[in-house]
Amino acid sequence: MELAIIGYGRMGHEIEKIALQRGHSIGLIIDEDNVSDLNRKNLARIDAAVEFSLPSTAFNNISACLNYNTPVVSGTTGWQIDLEVIKTLCENNKTSFIYSSNYSIGVNLLFRLNVELAKQMNKHNEYTVSIEETHHIKKIDAPSGTAISLAKNIISEHDRYSSWHKGNITDSDTIPVESIREGEATGTHIVKWSSAIDSISLIHDSKSREGLALGAVVAAEFIAKRIGVFTMKDVMGF
Repeated sequence: MELAIIGYGRMGHEIEKIALQRGHSIGLIIDEDNVSDLNRKNLARIDAAVEFSLPSTAFNNISACLNYNTPVVSGTTGWQIDLEVIKTLCENNKTSFIYSSNYSIGVNLLFRLNVELAKQMNKHNEYTVSIEETHHIKKIDAPSGTAISLAKNIISEHDRYSSWHKGNITDSDTIPVESIREGEATGTHIVKWSSAIDSISLIHDSKSREGLALGAVVAAEFIAKRIGVFTMKDVMGF
């Protein structure tokens, strides 16, 4: 499979390494200094594009690929106000697209466990939930897309909660999400359910970006020959 990498920062380099290890080739690399190369001619030979850029450029990058019938895996967070537009563009161009706030296989297992625990906690109102996420100081968005996904999944499964809010809050129907930015932290997410007598926590602690890159490449392998809009649930077989 021949891949395009859009966004050649730390994640882009990690994706390149994993893709080559899995026997793929890199046919196109796009960064801020050569965006004009994201064109029909260069994308014609590409089986799938893996996009980890910036919130300000993601929509245009993804749109260009879909308009040229190139499947796209996007891991950029902070642009999702336009997600429905991208889904429609994908469907109109009869190609494929997948977005996830986190491609790590471990994190997607966390997502599944989070949903199941929220379902059970809906029967036990003595517990309240909070979310904490920690990332490196250069991460732009806060809370992380992963933390927001965790909060939204709890809201969908638990009758008490109707919204989430950054930082500490006292509203009983709102999930507090705390964001910590320090050093070179790769990413830790904690979902904690607490009562007066005990607490239950789900924790995912990322040791490197390798897990994210591996999941993104696996997602590219999944969508390369398919048509439609997919999620990591499809890739994971949930």
